[in-house]
Amino acid sequence: MRDVGKTLMQKLTNPLQCLQQISGQTYLWIAVIIFGASGAVTRRITEIGAQNFVNGENPISLCNVLFVGNLCALIVFLLIHRQYCNWATLERFSGREWLSLGIVSTLAGAVAPGLIFEALTVAPVTNVVLIGRLEPPLTLALSIWLLGDRVNRWQIAGAIMAFMGVALLLLQPTPETVMQAAGIVIGRGDVFTVLSAVILAISTILGKKRLGKVPLGIYTTVRTGLGAVIFFFIALMLYGHNHFMGVLSPFLWRWMLVYGVMIVVIGQSCWLAGLRNSSVSTASIVGSFTPLTGILAAYLILGEVPTMAQYVGGAVILLGLGLSQKGIHQQTAGLRQMQVNSAQAEQVVEAGGSFKGI
Repeated sequence: MRDVGKTLMQKLTNPLQCLQQISGQTYLWIAVIIFGASGAVTRRITEIGAQNFVNGENPISLCNVLFVGNLCALIVFLLIHRQYCNWATLERFSGREWLSLGIVSTLAGAVAPGLIFEALTVAPVTNVVLIGRLEPPLTLALSIWLLGDRVNRWQIAGAIMAFMGVALLLLQPTPETVMQAAGIVIGRGDVFTVLSAVILAISTILGKKRLGKVPLGIYTTVRTGLGAVIFFFIALMLYGHNHFMGVLSPFLWRWMLVYGVMIVVIGQSCWLAGLRNSSVSTASIVGSFTPLTGILAAYLILGEVPTMAQYVGGAVILLGLGLSQKGIHQQTAGLRQMQVNSAQAEQVVEAGGSFKGI
């Protein structure tokens, strides 16, 4: 009886032991569902904020959500990766690696998320989800061009199909704020999403080339922390010193607790746990379902019914995604049991998840 009580106390004092039996694939699926819903959830809570102005301003503005969300994520990552947060580990990296990490943090932690959040203010979430899938084929193209990576015909065919699907969406802008250039009318939110995809692809390539020896714990923690600081100052320069006046609003923080627990704590933790305990091909395949969960969440949470253009463009994008996954499956056929334990593999798969709420 005493042994039973001792065992129970050990499990209660260390809750992580109770989760160790959950498979890496289960963690990945939970994360993908959460990340797919993040865009719709973000839009919804900002709409709630718009109905509850504080001092004449929306306390849950997208800028506030991004900034506070990054702070919540930073706290979580510091707890998860605390073993890396010491001078002995940090001093091992060269000045070149720190410079590259700073650039990646600026691009992937501040600029790209800022563009996505701006897109969510003017474009349907479904469009943001689908056009965001431009990032993986762009990353593939840059990998071939700049890194000399070898890919198979299925991956190339998938990338081409994805580009075609995005082009169909861009040429049929939804009723939102539009821009016109060279006689082509394109949605403003679509432009922001495309720019974000380009920036994320560039940051991923830079990470592969310069940050291969940086552990994922340092990579995500520093990127998140620097991203929050850099975004804060960029927003101050663009919008003025009054832009973050509502950041201390209790109303904002109450909702950010919900947002932070769901997206940051549960989502990010499950994603990282899944990466640590899954093969490369499994993580990539499960992550590819993010667009479907995003579209479904937009319908269930926001009532967004896909338009004909979104159906056609989305179908082409998903077809391209399927071809790419076939190519990845063939490429990793002999490595199915290999765990995602190298820094480069972790960074590439982690980046392929697209928008994760922050």
